[in-house]
Amino acid sequence: MARATNKLTATAVRNAKPREKTYRLADGGGMYLEVTPKGGRYWRLKYRHAGKEKRLALGVYPEVSLAEAREAREAARQQIAQGTDPSAAKRTEERQRKVAAANTLHAIAEEWLEEIHKPNVVPNHYRNDRRRLELHLLPALGRRPLAEISAPELLDCLRKIEKLGKLETAKRVRTLASLIFRYAIATERADRDPAADLKGALRPPKTRHHAAITDPEEIAKLMRGIYAYSGEVVTLAALKLSALLFARPGELRQAEWKAVDLEAGTWSFTPSKNSPPLIVPLPTQAVEILADLHDLTGRGRYVFPGARSRERPMSENAITAALAGMGYKGRMTAHGFRAMARTVLEERLGYPPALIEQQLAHVVKDPNGRAYNRTAHLDQRRVMLQAWADYLDALREGADNVVPIHRGLA
Repeated sequence: MARATNKLTATAVRNAKPREKTYRLADGGGMYLEVTPKGGRYWRLKYRHAGKEKRLALGVYPEVSLAEAREAREAARQQIAQGTDPSAAKRTEERQRKVAAANTLHAIAEEWLEEIHKPNVVPNHYRNDRRRLELHLLPALGRRPLAEISAPELLDCLRKIEKLGKLETAKRVRTLASLIFRYAIATERADRDPAADLKGALRPPKTRHHAAITDPEEIAKLMRGIYAYSGEVVTLAALKLSALLFARPGELRQAEWKAVDLEAGTWSFTPSKNSPPLIVPLPTQAVEILADLHDLTGRGRYVFPGARSRERPMSENAITAALAGMGYKGRMTAHGFRAMARTVLEERLGYPPALIEQQLAHVVKDPNGRAYNRTAHLDQRRVMLQAWADYLDALREGADNVVPIHRGLA
């Protein structure tokens, strides 16, 4: 004779009050409502599997209604009929949910950012990449299991960035997504990189070059404008050294006095966390500028401290803003000094491109394919930078028929 089921009513469940001891209200088919002295009401299922009596939690009332508890009971009874232990199946499902939660795009992206990306790039690079992900990728796909994200899904997300006119951002986000997927593959949480399938699927961003002046007559006017600058002394020194040393703006503004050796005439720094250190030979003009500046900022950490706090370097926009104030907005930027030097040193002063590239802190390899070390060609680069400084002085001073002298390199 079959056991009676569905013996409880919604009213009986709703009116079940706590007593001194825990008690049960049976619904049939092994299911009952367990009521505790503190008022807790829990749906349970008693069943047998492999000859052993077991219990399965079906939920908490009223979050799980009587009807919903009965549906869970019937699903569990079907599992039992098929030889499956519903308790074991539930534990497996919970483990899978936890694994899926830990393997979402958001979780793996966070892990990659903190453990892989952050230690290997400069802080500003890390902050910008994190911001791109937080703005453009994670809101749309962050909760999705990374291994389930398809190329069309990712492309749809990138297309939205394109529609905002941010073509370069879309390209960068695709690159970041690819790095995250490749990290997931390496850590055995994904099998493939759908971002790689999107190569060529995005609109190419328009190539933008940093505004730079390369004509000698215009360079002469620029240098005279710099030396006539009447703003902050620190900014003036940064402008002069930007032209003389053509380092990246971020590298220059974050220069520290401990890395400057005025007696040896060198400045040492690491272009990025994953590149070898670079020694910059200082021409005599740069040494003189730094010696004067040392009297003003030498007691602090930074060669070019910020206007508001000496504990921070000068603003990343300070040099470009000064150039704009001199009338060079749209014509010259802080980064443009690099293009200026790169062009003139090769085309007019005749220095080898490889030597210039090394001074620009680009990766340059020797004939055996190995990257040059931090002291490679130091003497040759010192000659080159001194010739460059002398050339700029000659232009600024208005010397007639400036003829750059190529001081033979070994």
